Amino acid sequence: MATGQLFSRTTQALFYNYKQLPIQRMLDFDFLCGRETPSVAGIINPGGDGFQKLFFGQEEIAIPVHSAIEAACAAHPTADVFINFASFRSAAASSMAALKQPTIRVVAIIAEGVPESDAKQLIAYARANNKVVIGPATVGGIQAGAFKIGDTAGTIDNIIHCKLYRPGSVGFVSKSGGMSNELYNTIARVTDGIYEGIAIGGDVFPGSTLSDHVLRFNNIPQVKMIVVLGELGGRDEYSLVEALKQGKVTKPVVAWVSGTCARLFKSEVQFGHAGAKSGGEMESAQAKNQALREAGAVVPTSYEALEVAIKEAFEKLVEEGKTTPVKEVHPPQIPEDLNTAIKSGKVRAPTHIISTISDDRGEEPCYAGVPMSSIVESGYGVGDVISLLWFKRSLPRYCTQFIEICIMLCADHGPCVSGAHNTIVTARAGKDLVSSLVSGLLTIGPRFGGAIDDAARYFKDAYDRGLTPYEFVESMKKKGIRVPGIGHRIKRGDNRDKRVELLQRFARTHFPSVKYMEYAVQVETYTLSKANNLVLNVDGAIGSLFLDLLAGSGMFTKQEIDEIVEIGYLNGLFVLARSIGLIG
Repeated sequence: MATGQLFSRTTQALFYNYKQLPIQRMLDFDFLCGRETPSVAGIINPGGDGFQKLFFGQEEIAIPVHSAIEAACAAHPTADVFINFASFRSAAASSMAALKQPTIRVVAIIAEGVPESDAKQLIAYARANNKVVIGPATVGGIQAGAFKIGDTAGTIDNIIHCKLYRPGSVGFVSKSGGMSNELYNTIARVTDGIYEGIAIGGDVFPGSTLSDHVLRFNNIPQVKMIVVLGELGGRDEYSLVEALKQGKVTKPVVAWVSGTCARLFKSEVQFGHAGAKSGGEMESAQAKNQALREAGAVVPTSYEALEVAIKEAFEKLVEEGKTTPVKEVHPPQIPEDLNTAIKSGKVRAPTHIISTISDDRGEEPCYAGVPMSSIVESGYGVGDVISLLWFKRSLPRYCTQFIEICIMLCADHGPCVSGAHNTIVTARAGKDLVSSLVSGLLTIGPRFGGAIDDAARYFKDAYDRGLTPYEFVESMKKKGIRVPGIGHRIKRGDNRDKRVELLQRFARTHFPSVKYMEYAVQVETYTLSKANNLVLNVDGAIGSLFLDLLAGSGMFTKQEIDEIVEIGYLNGLFVLARSIGLIG
């Protein structure tokens, strides 16, 4: 077992089995103490290499992640502490692997319930190789102002309250991690604080004992007095009794063994830790307290009196000139995480993205405020979902039915059009479905399926300005622009597109007004007088009819209609529809 100080302000650790919160707490403690380098040199996460982003003060740093213990030790030869957050099932194997690395000097095992036979093997190997095991079932340890293991001492607020950001004069060792936090607070109130604190763990066979650490503290000049918190069960405290009797401990020791209430129970009681069970009179808290008192330790009459005993022992050292209380320093402010600050109401932060169409924060997703269950129970169709997600409102049934008809009619148009051709070629080249689909979609444009928006824009502009079909077509000709929505490679005036006829028939039956469609038909009449293939195609039919849908439904303002046409919503119908055919 090591005979002196375990940690320093330059100590670095390897953290096994990534846990964000304890690592961040270690780094926040580093910043609080004014360390120049982070105490976590690397993370070991079996099966994964890379980096993890964490904060070191206000600076975001990338800590290397290694998949194997050997690789991490080779990459970080100065890291001599191994903090093991593995489960009890694998903690022993990973801890032994760490102990066998020449660079590792201290192993802290956090898991509770490590098999006792495995714990004994770890202890034997560590002692034979002059290494230190803290735990199993430990929260870890801390050297004030220098280094801490994982969640030791809890939150930053508690660390500041206990003055652990700078070294004091007291060495403290306990079996219990939870009670360690309590004693850090107590010691900070009545002394100048902790120099080093260790929780050896509550299992039956701890890797290091109370007396191991007391003897270490005795060899550290900065430690002026020692506080020990034991508990009933086991005989660990008796090794400390022998050390006191033999004069191996020369500094004042204030000790208390918890569990005196066990005698109030008629039968044997198992307290929180595996080792906290009295197996006979010698293992009782009363017997241990008496033995420690007789060996020379200061042992109060109750736990409540422990604080006074610590206070009196420290004041006596000061009076005798054996110690001078450490001067207080003011730690830096730890930047608060944004999420924490928002929850506490301290700050407000603008969102990076605002979604006005869907929300999944409640019990069920909502589309434009309509719960998913209502959508299903009300028998909504694809057209209704599109009306909610694209237009943020529930459109009348004839509108959503028209949307669905458009999707059905545009789902496919044979294998020879450019989109289908590209998709087929890409698939035959061995690419995946998404790549093949995208290859086809990228051909959509003014010459293939992408004329719906342009048709709507030009038809709307011409109609709203009161242009006659002649004036509209001839003005487009002068500009050198083809009339979007007019013309077809195959269809002629005497062989109209059946899809156009179906859309027009539905609109005349269900739409309140079809003024834009009728204007498009008048334009078609004029263009057919020029050439027999200049018929109204499906893009022109959908574009003009969608204008009638938007204007006739009474659910859109003029500004909203202009915005919908300008943004390019309508081409989305063709993209959505044709994706069905391209996937097929």
